[in-house]
Amino acid sequence: MDSSNASPEDEAQRGAALIGLLERARQEFLALVQPVRPDLHRYCARMTGSLADGEDVVQETLARACYELSHMHQPPALRPWLFRVAHNCAIDHLRRESLRRTEPLETALDIADAIEREPDAVLARQQAVRAALAGFLALAPAQRACVILKDVLEHSLEEIASELALTVPAVKAALHRGRTALQQQARDASAQASLPREISPALRRYAVLFEARDWDAVRSLLAEDVTLDLVSRRKASGRQAVASYFGNYDRTPHWQVMPGWLDAHEVLGVKRAGDSAVPDYFIVLDWRDAQVARIRDYRYVPYIASEAQFVPAR
Repeated sequence: MDSSNASPEDEAQRGAALIGLLERARQEFLALVQPVRPDLHRYCARMTGSLADGEDVVQETLARACYELSHMHQPPALRPWLFRVAHNCAIDHLRRESLRRTEPLETALDIADAIEREPDAVLARQQAVRAALAGFLALAPAQRACVILKDVLEHSLEEIASELALTVPAVKAALHRGRTALQQQARDASAQASLPREISPALRRYAVLFEARDWDAVRSLLAEDVTLDLVSRRKASGRQAVASYFGNYDRTPHWQVMPGWLDAHEVLGVKRAGDSAVPDYFIVLDWRDAQVARIRDYRYVPYIASEAQFVPAR
């Protein structure tokens, strides 16, 4: 049948079939990249200085990679290609947030420091793994990327050079300067920002109502234009559309919420059954005029909690 003469019912069926096809392709792509996602998040979280922002960049990375893959005649080596895409997405994020330092990635020094001046590699790795996420923001982007890839994710110098489109000597130079800066920062404990002494009344009230399953009261705190990002699962906007999100928690037994700080930002930790003091995942709320303007729920990306430095509220 000529598509120009198709009935509205035929058009609707074709549209539904196309949506189904695209969704199956998306799910297959997500299954393909699933083993790499935790390491992508470890990289992006340190590049952005935030677990939540890092996951936003991972989502952007996967969306961009899925699009680019559909235009390729031959699939690339998956892991290094995904890190290349993730790095570009992280740099774009830093530009948007005005967090990027003045040293551009393209002009990272291409002369390596003498090997005898390099900090002890084992000590450097330990330092990088223990460093607070926000601490990496003090490093220029090239230094930050090289330290994360080498000392946190243990990529080789050659792999890093390929992923960042740098020479190996440039990687060595950026790695040396980044390690030195990170060690200096560790020695200067006074540079660490102190956490607030009390959680905000708004988040505390939300937590009390949420744990009491008083969903009508929780919904009353939502702004009319509230948005929901149930990360890696679904998005919704508007109070009416977001209201159904709480039904899943109402049907799920044995969970507990705890307000606290993550990356020095207020969050709601969610702990499933068990005695662990560490939340299984987090919910981040953005407020506007005492109303919830945005909900980001990380229930379906639990790898975020594996490195979380969560500080529970008193």
